Amino acid sequence: MNTTSVPVKSSAGLGPKLMLCLAATWLVWGSTYLAIKVALVSLPPFFQMGSRFLVAGGLLAGWMRWQGVPWPGGRQWRNAVIIGGLMLGGGMGGTATAEQTVGSGLVVAFIAVMPLMIAGLNLLWGERPTRLESLGIACGLVGVLLLTQGQGFGASPAGLLAISVACASWAVGSVLSQRSLPLAPGAMGFASEMLAGGVVLMGLSLLGGETLPERIEPQALWAWAYLVVFGSLVAFNAYMVLLAEASAGLASSYSFVNPVIAMLLGVTLAGEQISGHEWLAAGVVLVGVVLLLTGRGRSAAR
Repeated sequence: MNTTSVPVKSSAGLGPKLMLCLAATWLVWGSTYLAIKVALVSLPPFFQMGSRFLVAGGLLAGWMRWQGVPWPGGRQWRNAVIIGGLMLGGGMGGTATAEQTVGSGLVVAFIAVMPLMIAGLNLLWGERPTRLESLGIACGLVGVLLLTQGQGFGASPAGLLAISVACASWAVGSVLSQRSLPLAPGAMGFASEMLAGGVVLMGLSLLGGETLPERIEPQALWAWAYLVVFGSLVAFNAYMVLLAEASAGLASSYSFVNPVIAMLLGVTLAGEQISGHEWLAAGVVLVGVVLLLTGRGRSAAR
């Protein structure tokens, strides 16, 4: 979901490392939405996400401390609580909640509009989109309107509300982290965000009265472990490498590849039903995201 803006770098002559990083952000992040749905068999949404991020954040923070990286300062921890609460508490918690009643493919297709939402929020800071970006935003909004009329979201108003809150929370958190609430540098900043967000999610789990079943299904535990190791640690570090060594457009390409991966996995592995209307709507969203990223790349290259 992250759409951090960075200076444009050349993506010519991609080596094996960058190809592996692309595969991680495309395939791993695209598959995490199905893993969330599998874990929901035994692990309620806020508990699932909170425990996932606490473990992943603890592992990453411990590794960084072993490397000699200092802990974040007080203000950086405050920012981590705000950003983690929005992006992980509202964003990922809302996503897991939505997947209780809506297919993972439809959820991630809706999430594909995230770059469009962030571009809209940046207008508050006077960052106006180019014509191509504006066309992408308009196209994406049309796609989302079409998607919300489909069978999946139409049958689940609660799921639509949850994913709408999730997208809005993630977008606001992303923009605030870039504009006014910076985290600690590098991986320690992300670790602090995961730890803070995990605490917020566990608090929401307690407030919501979530309980664990007497027997936790093995597939739910395997899915949870997959989310910790691959979704939270491997894929994000791969994304950080792409931000440092590839172009912004290439690094952000996951945002329009993930929905295709998630929808295909949902249909083939989870037996999810997606109508032709919903495939069309998802395609319109993806066209909008591609236009936005293309316009952003051209603007940055000037």
